[in-house]
Amino acid sequence: MKSKKILKQKKKVLVALSGGIDSAVSAALLLQQGYIVEAGFMKNWSSTEGLLRNECPWLDDRREALKVAASLNIPLHTFDFEKQYQEKVMQYFFKEYKAGRTPNPDVMCNKEIKFKLLYDKVINTGFDYIATGHYAQIKNNKLIRSTDEFKDQTYFIYNLKKEQLKHILFPIGDLKKTKVRQLAKKIHLPNADRKESMGLCFVGKIRLDQFLSQKLKPKQGNIVDTKGNVIGTHKGTSFYTLGQRQGLGIGGTGGPYYIAKKDVKKNLLVVTEDPHDKLLEFKEIHVSEINWIDIPKKYPIVCKGRFRHQQALQELNLHKEKTGYIVRFKKPQFAIASGQSLVLYKGKECLGGGVII
Repeated sequence: MKSKKILKQKKKVLVALSGGIDSAVSAALLLQQGYIVEAGFMKNWSSTEGLLRNECPWLDDRREALKVAASLNIPLHTFDFEKQYQEKVMQYFFKEYKAGRTPNPDVMCNKEIKFKLLYDKVINTGFDYIATGHYAQIKNNKLIRSTDEFKDQTYFIYNLKKEQLKHILFPIGDLKKTKVRQLAKKIHLPNADRKESMGLCFVGKIRLDQFLSQKLKPKQGNIVDTKGNVIGTHKGTSFYTLGQRQGLGIGGTGGPYYIAKKDVKKNLLVVTEDPHDKLLEFKEIHVSEINWIDIPKKYPIVCKGRFRHQQALQELNLHKEKTGYIVRFKKPQFAIASGQSLVLYKGKECLGGGVII
């Protein structure tokens, strides 16, 4: 590996080592650049309830993290944040679904656990930086999208604060995933061939309905078409999201059907066969609060945004009101669900984001 820079004065950094190759390569790069590197593994979840078989990953992840730390000859600290993860992430997850919204637990995990609990502990115990394997960049104290646009993860870390950026490193943010894999093999990392982790942040692969049923009781209700005809039943509006077309269990010759509306109070799902139905088109939405990495000097703001990870950026105007923000898209958007995050961009820069009402 060719080093991008060699430090004149050694700085101390803790790398959040997850067991995957992204954080492992991040640690290796930082070592080569002259940092004093230590690693930290977070234990956030240990329950297997509601998961796909053999998919609760923390023991395997920690084992892999230990192997990586040993191969790089760096110490590994284990941080037990399971109680805080339960309170800050999982309670939010279940509460939002119960209210009929569509939350993003990965966003909340980064906000409350990785870049709050872990960040504070790291910076307050003498480290100069915390580093992660996120595909993102920090340039001129601004949050910038990754060189690998497909892997870019700024969507999940839009809650970062301006003052935090000077203490955060994203060592692989200017690399493509293919290059990261090549580097992992070149330096013989023990997890170089490990598959990409999937599923819920720190939990693993889940069957959403099964996972939610741990806390939310099924409550059968009717599925109706846009004319009000009953065409099926569901097990509770909490188990479905706007625009969903799989797992509705509607028989007959019609379809496929899309969920066009959720009425939580009446426990009713309205479906349509038309993906261009007006019920599924959104030209205007409301956002309650926005975390601005750089606070705007004036409104309205003309920028771009996305409300799903890897969605193409959409042109929009953002207006500020006393109760929040109104966002108007240049083109109608498909199935925007309350609870999703809208993340804003100006060119490559991530401006911040907020939760859709």
